[in-house]
Amino acid sequence: MHGRLKVRTTEEEAQRKRNEQALKVKAYRVAMSKIIEKRAAEQYDAEIMQLTTGVLSRNPDVFTLWNIRREFLLKLKADKPDEVQETYTKDLQLTQTCLQVNPKSYCAWHHRCWILENITEPKWDDEVKLCTKYLQLDERNFHVWDYRRYAVKHANVKPEDELEFCTQKIQKNFSNYSSWHQRSKLLPVLYPHETDKTRPINEEILRNELELVLTAAFTDPNDSSAWFYQRWLLGNSEQELDIAAFKLTKTYALIAFTRPVDLYKCSISLDATTKFDTNKWQPIDSEFPVKHYSVWKLEDTFELNNEGNSIFELSFVDEDDNSHSLQITKSNDGLFGIKMPRFGFEFGSGVLNVLQEQLSSCQQLLEYEPESKWTLLTAALLMRAVNRKEYHAASLEFLDKLKMYDSNRTGYYSDLADKWSIERGLIDWISALEKNRDTLIDLSNLNLVNLHYTQYICVANEIKLSGNNFDSKRTNKISTLLGNCNVKNDLTKTSDP
Repeated sequence: MHGRLKVRTTEEEAQRKRNEQALKVKAYRVAMSKIIEKRAAEQYDAEIMQLTTGVLSRNPDVFTLWNIRREFLLKLKADKPDEVQETYTKDLQLTQTCLQVNPKSYCAWHHRCWILENITEPKWDDEVKLCTKYLQLDERNFHVWDYRRYAVKHANVKPEDELEFCTQKIQKNFSNYSSWHQRSKLLPVLYPHETDKTRPINEEILRNELELVLTAAFTDPNDSSAWFYQRWLLGNSEQELDIAAFKLTKTYALIAFTRPVDLYKCSISLDATTKFDTNKWQPIDSEFPVKHYSVWKLEDTFELNNEGNSIFELSFVDEDDNSHSLQITKSNDGLFGIKMPRFGFEFGSGVLNVLQEQLSSCQQLLEYEPESKWTLLTAALLMRAVNRKEYHAASLEFLDKLKMYDSNRTGYYSDLADKWSIERGLIDWISALEKNRDTLIDLSNLNLVNLHYTQYICVANEIKLSGNNFDSKRTNKISTLLGNCNVKNDLTKTSDP
């Protein structure tokens, strides 16, 4: 009827959208074909820039087109250096247009970095302000946070000011993983530990952070951001590179490290009198073609003199020319040395009191939400931070609960339980070595699926591994790693995968 707008039916609207999409696809194909043709002919001119601008303004994630623009800019810089700076500025404006289309475009952010590293006078302060603007729109955009770290570094923003910015973002929204992560980068710079370089921050700041993170975690127990940050505070990190263990008999030598190394680029000497030829060492487990391994073996004939010194020093110089040493003593069949692993940080009484209070708070929360996976996992980690020996059984019990309540991650919890059980066995074994060098490692009946810390276990004379759940593939690998050990009782094999 007259005076009334015609409302399209659902089918008409769907057909209209299909037609529009078909036209866009056609235009895109025509433009891309022309761009590739000009690139093949090395025709880097104004037209190719115009074509790439048109496509990228609608779809900024075509990485090839950004590469073509960089090829144009490099050619322009070589041919007409006076004009390239103006084009750099235009490309900065283009990336900003593209980021309005997709603020999480890897390609656009990468190109912006490239431009700023090539432009004559980059305005880094403006880049920091741009990040602040984007974070007001989406405070959890990790692309912006990553770029902000890059811009802040070049703008020489004070770490104190950036930490305050992070604090404001966290207080506004505790569920801001990127802000917690940024905080973990800033605190070690501002408040390093006074004596221990492996500890990220000093204990006074640690107490404050633990209180902050507990407030955040209990505000929303199901959000993972604060729980992950707390795990960082508790020190669940990779061990520093060091010698883990050493063993020398009449027919072979074994050396193991806390982390994989390329031994061919390192040097080993014993008491400054015997220097081993590292080119003759072989990795004990070379299943995968990599250069770095944790355990190395040298098969040779060694003359063992039982007279003279009973204590020696093994020296190791790594690829970065850092020196490490291990005390070696005589054993029944040669020379032997092992370091007690550090599986976590040793906290002072002030921090331990805070951790105990947080453990109590987690246990109270579990009375109301017994299936809260983050609370269960954090409680288990807190137990180990407070007293891993006293709470060993209780922490494993919590992992068993997690297998029930979070069945999608059963493998992760089983692997964590394996590590904790082996850690307990290693501590008992290494402690007993001070009295009896031939004491065996007893890791039987622990329901192990994986055997961790083989860099320590491989130098043992005897090991008990019965009553575990190793499949045939794992059994074969363990046999290779522990080929020099007397494995008492057969490895238990359950069902193969």
